[in-house]
Amino acid sequence: MADSSSVKTVLITGATGYIGRRLTHRLLEAGEYRLRVLVRNRHKVQVAIADRVDICEGSTFDRDALDAAVAGVDTAFYLIHSMGSGKSYHELDRQSAENFRSACVAAGVRRIIYLGGLGLRESASKHLLSRIETGEILGAEPDRIETIWLRAGAIIGSGSASFEIIRNLTQKLPVMITPRWVRTLTQPVGVEDVLSYLQASIELVHKGDLVVDIGAEQLSFQQMMHQAGEVMGLRRYLLPVPVLSPRLSSYWLILFTPLPYKLVSALVEGLKSETVVQNDHAARYFPGIQPRPFKKAVIEALQELETNQVISRWCDSSGQQACDIKDFDDPVGAIFRDVQVVPYEDGETPEEVFHSVCALGGLNGWFRYNYLWRLRGLLDKVFGGYGLNRGRRLDRELRMGDAVDFWKVVDIKEGKRLLLYAQMKLPGQAWLEFDIQPDQLVQTAHYLPRGVLGRLYWYAVLPFHHFVFADLARSVINASRPSFEER
Repeated sequence: MADSSSVKTVLITGATGYIGRRLTHRLLEAGEYRLRVLVRNRHKVQVAIADRVDICEGSTFDRDALDAAVAGVDTAFYLIHSMGSGKSYHELDRQSAENFRSACVAAGVRRIIYLGGLGLRESASKHLLSRIETGEILGAEPDRIETIWLRAGAIIGSGSASFEIIRNLTQKLPVMITPRWVRTLTQPVGVEDVLSYLQASIELVHKGDLVVDIGAEQLSFQQMMHQAGEVMGLRRYLLPVPVLSPRLSSYWLILFTPLPYKLVSALVEGLKSETVVQNDHAARYFPGIQPRPFKKAVIEALQELETNQVISRWCDSSGQQACDIKDFDDPVGAIFRDVQVVPYEDGETPEEVFHSVCALGGLNGWFRYNYLWRLRGLLDKVFGGYGLNRGRRLDRELRMGDAVDFWKVVDIKEGKRLLLYAQMKLPGQAWLEFDIQPDQLVQTAHYLPRGVLGRLYWYAVLPFHHFVFADLARSVINASRPSFEER
């Protein structure tokens, strides 16, 4: 690395999101910059890199935190959006972009780099239109700050929303009735190529604003399904029909993919119109980057899944309230609790029990009453929630902010505690806590009801809790024993 006095400071916003996590790792490996990250909760920054980056806690709506984050910065990445924050997300997006641009201008930041989506304003969905408006706002003062606006279509990588839809449908459905939108053209791009464009944009020699459309070959969603099937060795049949609206398609997709209704509907809505490259700036300004074909991107994504090398997932962070774990990491206000205390009997250690707790969910399941958990997950999906098929990033490892089926990790202390916050649809708030003590496991289900309906819900599911939670605590202890057979 160069002398520290000459090293540029680069700011990454959205550093705990899908692209932000990967970009942070990429730039740390390069070792060319001093990295600063702006996050809502510093504990979501991976422990392995926390001491290698400058962490600023706050948001683009906190002016003091924002000013501190951009101070002394040469290049700032804007990788955040408010989709999922209710009907007003487009207003939040606009305000966030204006706040960020103003703070960067005031601090003398040289360049903003923004990752948005392909699409034309005239035909864009509400979600894509908001991303377009964000880019326009960030670049509204070209005489005072440079903006490089990268525009991508479907991003293909392990854990990305687009890849998860394609992978799950291809693996689960040999025959599919497909609506008209699956034949709309787009230009997918591998996540590694996206990161390469973002990284190269820091030192790109260019004055003023620049819009760069990126993508590989033009494909329809139907063609992507066929090609993904070929990579997986699966033959799939897609039967076109002139009906099945985007809304109906969204309800259908949530049953076979890990994505919730709001995210699926936004993605499907975006497929109603073509999202293809509108300029040749990628080839002109980044000649050293040759986007990999769709099939190669799929192969690499599958390899990451098979080797447990998934750095980030679509559900790591978002504008949704429950994803901001800072305000959900303490169940002290809960009214109802189910407490299970199970002593260690066969020489179990706290470390072994902790590892057993951290293996819950996903393909590992929830022990004896797994079918009841699956039923609850199906009901959650039907009502627009995450459901159990969201799964988890890795089979045996958890970190702050990770998803575990319809739970979110909101606190984790190695060998001592795991606290999960419920993101399922229910009339109240719920937590599942595992307190690993030296001689016993204390498992507590916390519940804070919302109104009368919330209380009725608690009493309605109480009989199931009697069996499910008691079995879960005992089974966690059993699974921690070396002699326990793999589930």
